[in-house]
Amino acid sequence: MDIQEKQDRIIREFQALSDWQERYKHIIKKGQKLPALDEEHKVEDNLVRGCQSQVWLVTEFEDGKVKFRADSDAAITKGLVALMVNFYSDEEPDTILSTSPDFIKKIGMQEHLSPTRSNGLASMIKQMKIYAMAYKAKMASQE
Repeated sequence: MDIQEKQDRIIREFQALSDWQERYKHIIKKGQKLPALDEEHKVEDNLVRGCQSQVWLVTEFEDGKVKFRADSDAAITKGLVALMVNFYSDEEPDTILSTSPDFIKKIGMQEHLSPTRSNGLASMIKQMKIYAMAYKAKMASQE
C-alpha cells in the first residue's frame, strides 16, 4: 500500500464514524494497539519536543525505508502518534519528506484537537520528517 492509499484509508475510516466522540474512541483504540516501547527507549533523547504529554519516538532504517516506533503516557496522544507511525512507517525518506498528512484536515481533526494537542501532533510530524531528512542525508553520503 503506498502512502496515498494509506491517506485515503484513514480518511475512509474516520468518515465512517458518526461523530467526534466515536472518532476519539477510534484514536484511543489505535493507541492501544501500538506496541509499548521498552523502557530502555523511554529516554530523554527519544522525547518529542513540543508535546505536552510525553511522546517517545524511535526509528530504524532498513532496506531504504524508515520504520517508526513510538509510545506516549497519554491515551489520546498515544493514539495520535500511532496514527502517524502507521502513516509514515515503511516509507522511503523522500516519500515522508514530500507527503503531508492531508488526512488531518480532511477528517476535521485540527478543529477537534485542543491547541496543545494540535501543537504536539505538529511536533510529532516535524520530528518524523527530521529523521527522514537525516536518513536521506546519510544515504546520499554513502553514494
